[in-house]
Formats: sequence, C-alpha cells, structure tokens
Amino acid sequence: MQTEVTAIFEEYNKAKDYKESLGEKGLFEQGKINERFYAGNQWYGVNSSNDRPLVRHNIIKRIGDFKMSQTLSDDYGVSFFTEGVSQTKDGVNAFKDFKKKIKDDSFSFTGNVTEKEIFAVCKALSEHYRTTAERVDIKSLCARILRNAYINGAGVLYTYFDGSGFSATDFTGERVKGDIKCEVLKISDVCFADGSDTDIQSQPYIILASSRDKQEILRQADIYGTTDSVERAQPESSGKILVLTKLYKQYDKNGTSVKCITVTNGGVLRREFDTKLHLYPISVFRFGEGENSAYGESEITYLIPNQIAVNRMITANVWSSIAAGMPLMLINGDIVSGDITNDPGQIIKIYGTGDDVANAVKFVSPPDFSTFQNNAVDNLIYNTLTQSGAGPAILGDEQAQNASAIDKLQSAALVPISIIKNRYREFLRTTALIWADFWLNYYLKRRIRIEDEDGIWYFPFEATRYKDVDFSVKTDIIEARAFTNKEKIAMLDSLFDRGIINKEQYLSRLPESLIDQRAELLEQVKENSNESK
Repeated sequence: MQTEVTAIFEEYNKAKDYKESLGEKGLFEQGKINERFYAGNQWYGVNSSNDRPLVRHNIIKRIGDFKMSQTLSDDYGVSFFTEGVSQTKDGVNAFKDFKKKIKDDSFSFTGNVTEKEIFAVCKALSEHYRTTAERVDIKSLCARILRNAYINGAGVLYTYFDGSGFSATDFTGERVKGDIKCEVLKISDVCFADGSDTDIQSQPYIILASSRDKQEILRQADIYGTTDSVERAQPESSGKILVLTKLYKQYDKNGTSVKCITVTNGGVLRREFDTKLHLYPISVFRFGEGENSAYGESEITYLIPNQIAVNRMITANVWSSIAAGMPLMLINGDIVSGDITNDPGQIIKIYGTGDDVANAVKFVSPPDFSTFQNNAVDNLIYNTLTQSGAGPAILGDEQAQNASAIDKLQSAALVPISIIKNRYREFLRTTALIWADFWLNYYLKRRIRIEDEDGIWYFPFEATRYKDVDFSVKTDIIEARAFTNKEKIAMLDSLFDRGIINKEQYLSRLPESLIDQRAELLEQVKENSNESK
C-alpha cells in the first residue's frame, strides 16, 4: 500500500514540476504576480519616498471585469435530449399528459422504456438542472471560476455527492439522504496526467491537492479506519498536511468507471473505491486557450508590460506637474537670514540693496512636459484596451451621433467576447453532463423537485431505467438586457393603449418602487372591475 502512496506522490511532483516550467516564471509564481496586478498592487517591491506618488491606472482590472461581466450577463438554458427521440409539438403535448399523471404521488413508470417516457425524463432533467443550479448558487460559483481563470489561466468546478442531510423522498414517501454539491478549486491545486491535453475526460488520471489541519483529517480517518496512516503524516512548513486525491478511469467490458483514492505522506486516508461515475467530476473553464495546455493561459501575463509602461508614464506626468506647481527654490544665504518655508504669504526679511532683493530668491523652472508624452499614454491605453477586446466603444467611451450608431459600435466590439462566451457555454454543458452522471448513479428511486410554469411538483425518477440512455446536453443563450424603469413603463403604456393588457395587468407589472401602496391600489381596481361586471 505504501508503494501506491509513493507512486501517487511521484505523479503529483511530476505534474508540479511541469506547472513550474510553464512560461518564464512558472504557473505558481506567475499566478501570484497576476493576482497583485489585478488587485492594483502594481508597484510591488519598488522603493520610493513618500513625497513621490506612484500612480496606478489599472487597465488590467478594467479589461477583466468587463469580460467577466459580459460573460455572466446572459442567462443560459440547459436542455437534455437523446438522439432519435422526437422533440416535436406532439412530444410536448405527450409530456403535458404525463405531467397530469405524474402529479399523482402513486404514479411510477412501468414496463419497457418508451420514447414518450424518455422525452418526459429529458424535460424533467432540464428543469431539475435549473433547480439544482439555484440550490448550489451556480452564478456565484461561476463568478469565482471566471475570476480564477482570468488571473491564473483556468477555473475549476469540482462536483461531489454529499451523503449527509435529507434532501428528497423516494417512491414510498421515505426521506432519502444526500445530493450533489460543488466546490471551486484553484488550477494550482489540480494536477493532470498530461499537461498538454486540453480534453479533461481523456486524462489517464487527475490529482487534487489540498492542505488540511491534522484534526480534520483524523476525523475522516476515523470513519475510514485509517487513523494509523494519518498519525504518521508529516506536516508541511505551513503546519498543515498535504492531502492528495487521485481520480482515474478504469475500462472493462462494462464500460468506463471512475475510481478514487486519497492519501497523505503517512499513508492511505481513504482506500480505493468506485465513485459510480463515468465522467471525471471536474469541469474546467479557460479564458485563454494556451497552445496544448490543460492549465490554460492568463491574459494578464501579457498585459503586465503595457500596465507597467502606462503607470510609469502617468507617474512621470504627475511628477512633472508637481515640479511645475511647486518648483525648486534657490536662496541666497548671504542675503536671506531667516528660515524659508513654502507657506503662502510668508514674509522674507532681506538685507541689502534693490539688486540684493532681486537676487535673493529664485525658482528653478522645470522643463515643459511634452504633449507627445500625454498622447503616447492615451494611445497606449487605447490600443491595449482595443486589442484586448475591451475597446472604448464597448466600454461606453466612444462618441457616436445616435443610439443606433452606439449599438453598431458595441455590436462590432463584442465579437471577440463571443469566443469567451462559447467556451463558457461548453463549460456549462460539461457541468450539466457531470450532474446527470451523478443523478443516474446516485439517485436510484427518488422524486426530483421540478419548478416550472405549473409551480413546484416532483418527478418519479428511477435511475436504473435510464442506465442505457445516452443523454446529451445543449445550452441555449438567452440575451439578458436590463431595462430601465422608463423603458418598462413605455412598454406597458404601449401594451395597455393597444388593449393587449388590462388595468390589473398593467399595475401588477409596474416597478414597485414607483407607486406607494401599490398592492392596495391593485386590490381596489380588482374590486371595481368585479362590481362593473
């Protein structure tokens, strides 16, 4: 067993050496530098006196925040389907008929799996994905993943099954435990067998590293019966113990299965076990696709030289302005005997003739700051933003004659962002497939929660019936545009004037902040409407 532990640590160290060889500074050190530049700590290590301000114009953060907000600004609908199963109107109607029967708690599918049943299951899984996404707060998780990807090259979402706590009922009404949970991992803590292979599912193995307190590990070891192994574990310089979780695929006549083993340098923490999954429970989003790099590539790495140049040029400009506004003063000590300060209105005593007065104090005028320098700064910022896909047009800085011209400028500028959005859609699609892998292998007989236009209801999901069904996923992007209150009211006015909506519908859709006691007013309108009938 110790030989296996040694082998896993050798694989981990091999991957760690590979990551340290990436780029000029390695993945770990470059990640620290990128984090500092994104946060604004861009003069790190530079010694300067307090009277010399070091200016920052953080274009790196502006580019990153823009790209992240654009990527997250759209809503994405996830739909499950299987090849050969009709997605026509007849199928939708059949699902509605099934839904009426399904709402009876005693209903369950029996006999051979039909095409209508598969269609119904696909619809149910699509809705359950949305329910699960809200439960795990996928929006917040993805925001963290995008930030990690922008700074470090890639963001990682790890899905696991938490068997504690009641989350649903089975077909008999009994409470069942457990459901999937998600955790955001740093790419620096993920080790791929082949660092040049961007296809995660084709990796021979994946190792997840984490540093934990010994007491926390001992609690787990007590459950798995491996306390002796953990007691031998030696802490790192941080005082914590390095824990490695190795995931690898095993292929046999029954297909693919993902195995798992967890170790410390003292021995095995959790012995090898079958996860029941067919896919690695890891989905990776990369902002930039590095050439044959599973770890991605951060755009910040290549923006840093431009950022340094901008900061230096602006700082020089500021220093020049300070020197012009507060120039050096030359004092003739033979003529001026008192102390000199920069206080306004100071009276300086001078002894001597008129010529002595003229020669007592002089200011050293600094050279004029070239307008070429100002233009060079502006051009460098403009070109950096534009070449990064975050030009002035899309940021709202570009001048245009009318709203139509602005829209055209922004639409053209958004083209580079579509590449990032496509990678984000693929990330969500992979995540949905991983979740389905858990549902099919962990749910067994469970009523899964659905929330749709008919409210909340529960679908009788019997996982064993669909083991041989090859589910696929597609993601549909729904453009989400935030309307102002003025635009909402104008739209409602138009619908009301054309007779499409009535008074009640009009009032109920008005922004609540615009009308005091809107609920009471709406109730009065309803009463008047009933009386008139």
